[in-house]
Amino acid sequence: MNDPALAHIAQDPIMARLIAETPSPKIFNDYADDVYLALLESIVSQQISVKAANAIFIRFRRLFPDNYPHADALLLKTTDELRSAGLSFQKIKYLQSVAEFSLANPIDRAHLDPMSDEEIVQYLIPIKGIGRWTVEMMLMFVLSRPDVFPIDDLVIRQRMLRAYSEKTEGLMGKPLYKVLHEIANAWRPYRTEASRYLWRWKPEN
Repeated sequence: MNDPALAHIAQDPIMARLIAETPSPKIFNDYADDVYLALLESIVSQQISVKAANAIFIRFRRLFPDNYPHADALLLKTTDELRSAGLSFQKIKYLQSVAEFSLANPIDRAHLDPMSDEEIVQYLIPIKGIGRWTVEMMLMFVLSRPDVFPIDDLVIRQRMLRAYSEKTEGLMGKPLYKVLHEIANAWRPYRTEASRYLWRWKPEN
């Protein structure tokens, strides 16, 4: 196993079996140098299907001359204009919050890259509509941080419950979270890669 991340997380026998059963995860990094656009896209995609989110985001971007929702231009759009893209009133407020934040606070890679993962979480969650899970997804898929463990992700928890049933059976709430963190600590400093495999793994019924 030439990949140091895989070699490390495979020291966990359960993860080794899971990796053997699972195709290598594809890594998409469409917004590698554009945290602002990634945050806008994450808001649009909340609580709707991927297909619907993609269609709405395309229509949203087409509202702007260069197909890019620059913060100042976004804030000049009327509610009716933004609604025409298929956005809800709540998501419009959240998109405007991202724009307002970006005009007052730098969110480019040069500013964020020196920060720790937790510092970035605390820096961005004051934006309305942006919670810890959203920032963790950005850390993993936009900033390519190697050691993120998104424990609040439902799929991650469900897959860990299946894979580590002997350790997690009957646990709920804080005791469950404690055990899941303990399991994931063995994957440091490559918890992002382990999480990618958990997402892609298809447990047998």
